Amino acid sequence: MSNVESNVRPEYDGEIEKIADYVLNYSIDNDSLNSADAWNTARYCLMDTLGCGLLALRFPECTKHLGPDCADQITPNGARVPGTSYRLDPIKAAFDIGCSVRWLDYNDTWLAAEWGHPSDNLGAILAVADYISQQNVSQGRAPLMMKAVLEAMIMAHEIQGVLALDNSFNRVGLDHVFLVKLASTAVVAKLYDLPHDRTMAAISQAIVDGQALRTYRHAPNAGSRKSWAAGDATSRAVRLVDITRRGEMGIPAALTAPQWGFYDVLFSHTNKDLALKPEKERTFTFQREFGSYVMENILFKISFPAEFHAQTACEAAVILHPRIDDRMEDIEKIILTTHESAIRIISKEGTLSNPADRDHCLQYMVAVALLTGDLMAENYEDDYHAEHHVLIDGLRRKMVVEEDAGYSKDYHNPSKRSIANAIQVFFKDGSSTDKVAIEYPIGHKRRRAEGLPVLEAKFRASLATRFIDSRCTEIFALCSDQQRLEKTPVNEFMDLFVAY
Repeated sequence: MSNVESNVRPEYDGEIEKIADYVLNYSIDNDSLNSADAWNTARYCLMDTLGCGLLALRFPECTKHLGPDCADQITPNGARVPGTSYRLDPIKAAFDIGCSVRWLDYNDTWLAAEWGHPSDNLGAILAVADYISQQNVSQGRAPLMMKAVLEAMIMAHEIQGVLALDNSFNRVGLDHVFLVKLASTAVVAKLYDLPHDRTMAAISQAIVDGQALRTYRHAPNAGSRKSWAAGDATSRAVRLVDITRRGEMGIPAALTAPQWGFYDVLFSHTNKDLALKPEKERTFTFQREFGSYVMENILFKISFPAEFHAQTACEAAVILHPRIDDRMEDIEKIILTTHESAIRIISKEGTLSNPADRDHCLQYMVAVALLTGDLMAENYEDDYHAEHHVLIDGLRRKMVVEEDAGYSKDYHNPSKRSIANAIQVFFKDGSSTDKVAIEYPIGHKRRRAEGLPVLEAKFRASLATRFIDSRCTEIFALCSDQQRLEKTPVNEFMDLFVAY
């Protein structure tokens, strides 16, 4: 038996090469059937994501994380953080944009074996695109156009979303922001025009970088880190690409190295209860080739700043509100019928200790919607909870959560991808409401025609929280014009979002 290891350096893992090939060689416009839908949806995604970031700036717990690391730091040609006056290095700007975008749990969602929020990647994309554009202009070169931002968004959505289809990171305890870091690294490498081998090197760095645990998303440890974790991931992606631009070598077998690679260290936990694949098969699988599928089918959070598995439950609760508003004291039981994923991550009882805990509690969100006929970010804050917790907790104690196997099956069905919930309220006199069931939230692709006007109204309202009317009108008009937006220099677009 040999006591030495072979030191023949391997080729890059096929999965790394696949991602690099996609970002460097795939043309969205070549898919004539779906490209228009992808570009158009990306435009709406840009509007919605920026709007979510602007809304978050009303909350001090978010804004305390923003701004330069050193108070007097000046960054010439620094990237801007929308809705603020900050001009930062692209690494910190990525954090700030990503933090504000995710803070209210109001930006888009992708649900599959893994879930996540692909628009989180905008933190890295917008920061780097703005920085590159300002640098180019200062040196007499052409800036990037907003079409490059939309393209990077489509590709980041695709990388994160396709990897999420079959590969469950949460079942081995890893947080989905790993996919944000991976996708952001790949598209930022493209924005910096890195060649193929350098792009693979950057991707490999993201894989070996050490990945966040989901501890901060689940009872009893749910907390505010989940609101800035994506910003941290996008920031780290920008840093890793910067290191790679300076010539740092890659790690070719970052995934497959025996004992030391990602698969063996982080993706091969043995636990029969988790229903994982056999150990020899615990590698990433790809349900489909990379294209623009994820952006075309993305789920928007339009009505409520709430964890997405509860969106249809909140919609059902709002429908029920006028039917029960004068009978709250007469309620005996509330049955919430839902799917397995919702039960696993947001069904909880007991004391809810902070806003991040509350916006990931199915029962809390439904209780507020039943009581008020709406659900807003302010409803999670400590002062609101202190004033209303007796009523809210009273309703929570009356709730029974049940799984519908059909809901769970359709959640994973590629032709449906529903997020169904139902609510029925029972009263002490033996009467009850109808069972209100909603299969698809308003942000689902199947409800696009209904949802997009509401998304536009959400964006207009978010603009009004930071800018005067004339600026709001100017931004909305630009974002409503696909061709004009795509041809707008990134630095000029970002000029519109500076607030003083």
